[in-house]
Amino acid sequence: MKTTSDSPMTKSPLMMGGGKLKWIVAAAAVASLAVGWYMFRPELLFINQKVNEAFPIAAADGSTAELIAMGRFKSLAHETNGAASIHHADGKRVLRLTEFETSNGPDVHVYLVAAADATDNETVTKAGFIDLGSLKGNVGDQNYDIPADVDLDKYKAVTIWCARFSVNFGTAPLNAG
Repeated sequence: MKTTSDSPMTKSPLMMGGGKLKWIVAAAAVASLAVGWYMFRPELLFINQKVNEAFPIAAADGSTAELIAMGRFKSLAHETNGAASIHHADGKRVLRLTEFETSNGPDVHVYLVAAADATDNETVTKAGFIDLGSLKGNVGDQNYDIPADVDLDKYKAVTIWCARFSVNFGTAPLNAG
């Protein structure tokens, strides 16, 4: 004899075809993990990308490049250390990071920020910035060309910025050299 609780009409749709539901839940979990891995790239937290670029410019007459500005990094969202300096020779300007070290991460860029200092994320986004390119490595000396039309009287800070999450890893306010 059948009881009312055994009737197909009283079973929840989720209880019926339980095998299918388990596969759907498993597929959704795998897809969520894959998307989470792609967005956060957790393996980058444990891998340092080291670079060691030579100083790229010298004046044509053999003299050293002129130091325009320099500053030291201070940590914000991630531990960030080292120096940032801007040099000029033969019409070319270069931002040089030395003794540089920060956390690795997804989609990290080097910005010149139109502020005297960029102590938070909002300053970077509201003041405006020039993207000098993707960070070449999270450890070591590296160089970034500064476009000729950038007004260095306006852009007074260097920020290491995670574009994927809009996070300021660290910043170096620049002072005249």
